[in-house]
Amino acid sequence: MRKEDKGNIIAQLGEVLNEYAHFYLVDVTGLNAATTSAMRRKCFQSEIKMVVVKNTLLHKALEASETDYTPLYDCLKGTTAVLFANTANAPAKLLKDFAKDGMPALKAAYAEEGFYVGADQLEALTAIKSKDEVIAEIVALLQSPAKNVLSALQSGGNTIHGVLKTLGERPE
Repeated sequence: MRKEDKGNIIAQLGEVLNEYAHFYLVDVTGLNAATTSAMRRKCFQSEIKMVVVKNTLLHKALEASETDYTPLYDCLKGTTAVLFANTANAPAKLLKDFAKDGMPALKAAYAEEGFYVGADQLEALTAIKSKDEVIAEIVALLQSPAKNVLSALQSGGNTIHGVLKTLGERPE
């Protein structure tokens, strides 16, 4: 491969790293064509971009990035595919579905501005909530007491209205 081509690939990987907030490094050694095709199809359906890369080129793209990805460098061995996503737990859920067959294995991940190294981190990654999900839960928790007060006031108003109506209809 020519040096210009390598430079272009590194630049393209850098652009993709900036475009997506989260990425997973996956060991795809031993995947046959049918499994790889099925995985790519699932990735497309889940809005995940799957790219098989040379480790040295990915290493250089990570070094050129503004973020310090040093904890991930040791994972760049063997056959590596990178799963890029804007939802932190989407690739983890996809990998968990495929892990039932024993492949592919998670090497590492960068999700929600944190590093997860090792296949044992897959459970933790599936449980990650996005910032939007956390904000929605907080808003729901804050709204709950206000809704309770409003419903109590509304039911109290109906009770008072019923008493007044009954008193008004009563013969004197």
